[in-house]
Amino acid sequence: MLALNPTSFSLLPQNRKPFSFCRVSSFICRAFSKFPGDSDSDDSPDEVPGRRSNYSGVKLEETVDIKAGKLRLDYWVSSRIDGVSRARVQSSIRSGLVSVNGRVTDKVSHMVKGGDKVDCTIADLKPLRAEPEDIPLDIVYEDEHVLVVNKPAHMVVHPAPGNATGTLVSGILHHCSLPTVSFPGEEVLSDVEDASDDELNVFSANQSPKGDDSSVMCESSVRPGIVHRLDKGTSGLLVVAKNEHSLADLAEQFKKHTIKRVYVSITCGVPTSVSGRVDIPIGRDSNNRIRMAAIPGSPKNGKSRHAVSRYKVIEKLAGGGSALVEWRLETGRTHQIRAHAKYLGIPLMGDEVYGGTKNMGLSLLQAKTPPRFHGKLSQLVSQIDRPCLHALTLGFRHPFTGENIHFTRLPPPDFAEILSELRAISSDKVL
Repeated sequence: MLALNPTSFSLLPQNRKPFSFCRVSSFICRAFSKFPGDSDSDDSPDEVPGRRSNYSGVKLEETVDIKAGKLRLDYWVSSRIDGVSRARVQSSIRSGLVSVNGRVTDKVSHMVKGGDKVDCTIADLKPLRAEPEDIPLDIVYEDEHVLVVNKPAHMVVHPAPGNATGTLVSGILHHCSLPTVSFPGEEVLSDVEDASDDELNVFSANQSPKGDDSSVMCESSVRPGIVHRLDKGTSGLLVVAKNEHSLADLAEQFKKHTIKRVYVSITCGVPTSVSGRVDIPIGRDSNNRIRMAAIPGSPKNGKSRHAVSRYKVIEKLAGGGSALVEWRLETGRTHQIRAHAKYLGIPLMGDEVYGGTKNMGLSLLQAKTPPRFHGKLSQLVSQIDRPCLHALTLGFRHPFTGENIHFTRLPPPDFAEILSELRAISSDKVL
């Protein structure tokens, strides 16, 4: 049983071998091209159903529906061009490529109304640069072949529109004393308010550098040596490959679903069954383009993909207004846990995109607890600023030694505080 108590875990030594910079440098500091493989493991960004890889020059000439009411310009345009990111639309607006009723408008929050005529041309993708940044990294394990990092919440794994700095890639470049990496921009699934990624996305270095050593032009969607990804708001363990052999080997392990991944979450409410297996395909939500959705039935017409999650309630919290839930992934799709949790009716606490809003969380908690706790709960919920999801455990076969290695890191203080406060109200462990 998972108790999230520090004494419950046996942790491996953090650094068993000295780290060699030269090998990872020769690997990362070359142009990257996409390695054949599945992504979050199983969706790569340009494979997301209904999504184009480049919208440069796409034009929209349309009149706002008379019944639409007032809408933000950036929201309306992105809703009319399937798959384009809102960040890309905002860039186009700021570049003067959008006009309303014949007048150029560079304000993304400009309100349009029924009858307005909008002309828009989507701007070219701007090159992204991953600059080395002296960002503290929680290195769990490191040798010549792999690097395991405990990613904090709110850190984006790689540069993306709206998140150009402070990324894990930038921290790794600095940690490994590597130069700036440049590569073409890319579309991201989610809006700038929720920049997140497919969890698995694999790349192999097989091209020569272009230009001088200080700037390398790479294929789009490059994440130097990063085999899988975590959403911006998700904390926890992530593995980075340091050479092509490690990259290919880890990719194969992800494809075969032999990588051990255990997540824990705090949910809004408790599922009807305290454990189960969710075998529901996932595809883009037709009602909200910045999120995915669990779509019952067989995957059809490329609009959804096979997705399976196993879950188990560890603890019922605050009278059943919330729960500590363990997740184990059999597949890895974009936002898989978040979409499956929503499907079960237990969205993650703090997940505003997938229904775990502050209002919903608070109403469920207050309905299950005595009035004397309501003020405390209101204050607690108001402080939640990300989905309560943590990648707790990561296990894999070492690409070179063949040894099965296993790492566990407890959730960070923000998660632990919420859990502790809810436990203090009431805790019912599930056997």
